Amino acid sequence: MGTPGEGLGRCSHALIRGVPESLASGEGAGAGFPALDLAKAQREHGVLGGKLRQRLGLQLLELPPEESLPLGPLLGDTAVIQGDTALITRPWSLSRRPEVDGVRKALQDLGLRIVEMGDENATLDGTDVLFTGREFFVGLSKWTNHRGAEIVADTFRDFAVSTVPVSSSSHLRGLCGMGGPRTVVAGSSEAAQKAVRAMAVLTDHPYASLTLPDDAAADCLFLRPGLPGVPPFLLHRGGGDLPNSQEALQKLSDVTLVPVSCSELEKAGAGLSSLCLVLSTRPHS
Repeated sequence: MGTPGEGLGRCSHALIRGVPESLASGEGAGAGFPALDLAKAQREHGVLGGKLRQRLGLQLLELPPEESLPLGPLLGDTAVIQGDTALITRPWSLSRRPEVDGVRKALQDLGLRIVEMGDENATLDGTDVLFTGREFFVGLSKWTNHRGAEIVADTFRDFAVSTVPVSSSSHLRGLCGMGGPRTVVAGSSEAAQKAVRAMAVLTDHPYASLTLPDDAAADCLFLRPGLPGVPPFLLHRGGGDLPNSQEALQKLSDVTLVPVSCSELEKAGAGLSSLCLVLSTRPHS
């Protein structure tokens, strides 16, 4: 979502996918997930869409829910987008691979250049990829392997791409994110701090850092809306979620904080970065 020299670029569209009834059962959501309060999960998702459209001024595109894809709302795992290019991922979970089809079609309709991952040995979840505006970091996790990271580097050749080992059961974006154009926010766990230390060694760019009490609070979205004169926003967990991290987030004085809740959706493994794809259809303007 940016071009060289512009950092994290201005955004115009957001893509989300509705919450299906099949997500409500632990069996439907996937092994190990508890049953969800469907109505609460759908309310959270609706509020997120409303904030993206009304508060941030983005054009919201909502894919319909699909009962055969209970984890379909986590569409942030299905693509990595920068500028006018969308890399369609290859999720580690076989049951999730059909999720990319509707996302691919929507991004094609928006005029993005689509890149496919043809290597059957590669796995990549989009929430293992952190773009700082200057470079990419790809988390090597349960879901993403070295070959997947190599394809990110092959796709986005204008940017440095570095790999970061993820030593927990989380995606990289579940441990750290961008709290501003030059600020990395990270949770306080050893896994999160280890990831940040690895990033600091790998980069040539000086980033400020902010540690938050909760790892999940670092899964935030720094966004520059395309409206002239509008300051950047930080979409973050709020609304009663993760109260210990709210005071620390107030230190990010150069952004407008926009809180949303996803405590129910989190039970199915959702973080903010997995619940939407944000893009610009005019990346070079």
